[in-house]
Parts: sequence; structure tokens; C-alpha cells
Amino acid sequence: MLATRVWVTSEISEGVGTSIAAFTGPAHRIYPSLSFLGLLDTMTVTAWEPPTRCDVIHTGKILKGTGSFQLESTGPHSTTFYWSETIDIHRALFILGAPFIWLGVRISLARFARQCKNL
Repeated sequence: MLATRVWVTSEISEGVGTSIAAFTGPAHRIYPSLSFLGLLDTMTVTAWEPPTRCDVIHTGKILKGTGSFQLESTGPHSTTFYWSETIDIHRALFILGAPFIWLGVRISLARFARQCKNL
């Protein structure tokens, strides 16, 4: 994701129960310095079916909800990537952040698509 630093916060690094944190903001490279300029999203893996599925629960102070990432083979050399999120966040924060979230996701998915084409 655009302007995001992600790291594992649990002793286990894969599978159900793995905890991760993701800080998104202009100072993501120097987190926790200037942490007030971004958002910390903490998650725990709730389903793990490699290589096709990973589900998470968002456990942060601001972001709560669930996420799911799935891969589905659609041919011998093609795969469809499904990503869904259900986020519970205060309406005012959503309205303030929505344009930046939309733009960040669009840029990130375009970069991801370019990387996949180069595989």
C-alpha cells in the first residue's frame, strides 16, 4: 500500500494468530517519529489457507473490522485477486479520509497490477 510500512508484531510470523501492524502516512519510513501524521492499523490473522486465502481482524484504536484476501486460479497462467474489507470507523474520520484512501488504493492497485504483469 502507498506510504505504508508493515511489520510483524507477534512471535509467530505466519498462520492464524500472527499479529501485524501497518502504519500509513507521509512519515511511514521513520515511524514512530511523527506518528501523529498517519494511522496505525493493527491486525491479527484469523484464517490462513496458503497460498489462496488470508483473513484478518483489525484490532486498532481507530480502525476495527475484518479483511479478506483470496486468490483464485482462472486459467493456466492467470489468477484473480479478491480483496474485501469491512471497516468500522467514525463517520467524520471516514469523510475526512475517504478521498486520500480512494487515491491511495487506486495508486497501490495500479502498481500491483504492473508488478503482476511483469512476472
